[in-house]
Amino acid sequence: MRLSSFFHDLKSAYDSELDDMSSDSAGNDVLESRLEAKRAQIDSLMPMIKNYPEMGAVAFHNGIHFISGKAMDELVKQEPDDFPLWSALLPSLELTAWASKLAKTVLAHPDGEQFLVVTAGLEYLHGKSDMDIPNHAGSHGANDSDEADSNNGGAFDNDYDDENDDVDGTDSDLAEAGSDWLTEQGFDRNN
Repeated sequence: MRLSSFFHDLKSAYDSELDDMSSDSAGNDVLESRLEAKRAQIDSLMPMIKNYPEMGAVAFHNGIHFISGKAMDELVKQEPDDFPLWSALLPSLELTAWASKLAKTVLAHPDGEQFLVVTAGLEYLHGKSDMDIPNHAGSHGANDSDEADSNNGGAFDNDYDDENDDVDGTDSDLAEAGSDWLTEQGFDRNN
């Protein structure tokens, strides 16, 4: 499966948002209670959905079930200007009762329809194995990407491998320093 750069970038933000909500500072699983709180706050999250959709999209976590993987695979290849209408995507998925009610609230917002399309894409990607998802479509055409996958024995073509190698542990040092700073600011430590 290929991803647009839009969904590639947002997928990691969405996954991080869910991960941050999963446990408290004592390591207790608090995801469901935090998701319920996020759902109750959906009206106040609406002003940020255009720039930070992952902040509100998590409210729909586990509320969308997918009927057509093919339609969703096509969606996550698209950039926002090419997204289908929410009404066109709706036959490809099923909302739980609470998510359907939440969607009606979101649709009252001017950016609500596109937000729901993005949310469906993010929730779909979250449910997929990371092994099924390459970094992003990049400049490769569909045939180039498929050919690269088959030439690598199923491994994904990653143009960024050399840049992201953590040879000297710099990334883990930065993560630790960042965690220390956030703790000093009063936030819970994740690790």
